[in-house]
Amino acid sequence: MPTFCLERTAPLDLDEAWRRLTDWPRHADAVPLTRIRVLTPAPTREGSRFVARSGIGPLSFDDVMEVTVWRPPAGGEPGLCRLEKRGRVVLGWAEIEVRPGPGGRSRVVWREDLRVRFLPRAFDGALERTARTMFGRTANRLLRRP
Repeated sequence: MPTFCLERTAPLDLDEAWRRLTDWPRHADAVPLTRIRVLTPAPTREGSRFVARSGIGPLSFDDVMEVTVWRPPAGGEPGLCRLEKRGRVVLGWAEIEVRPGPGGRSRVVWREDLRVRFLPRAFDGALERTARTMFGRTANRLLRRP
């Protein structure tokens, strides 16, 4: 079960970085072959649920997620969102933290614990490398696009 951490610095204030990273439908634009469906009414809060459907045709799977921690940044304090992955295929958790960075920028820390049901542990290294690349690109795209 690979656990990894990505860090990015963005030329955005805390609120804007948070908005870009936690606007769940925007993730579909940043992740190829993925659609996002929010299952609970806005605004996002603890208990909010959404599903990312990735793949093509019969090779698709759902990544069902529930927000278990929702603390947007306030008064210069960091924001933290924790997602629990509750699908039939993808399990684990993700945390997105947005904190003050140098020169008025935002520092983003994205931690992920990723498990794929029925995938042997021998594939953990390949899964981690693939996930690190994919989530790193996703974070970059989300932070670059308004």
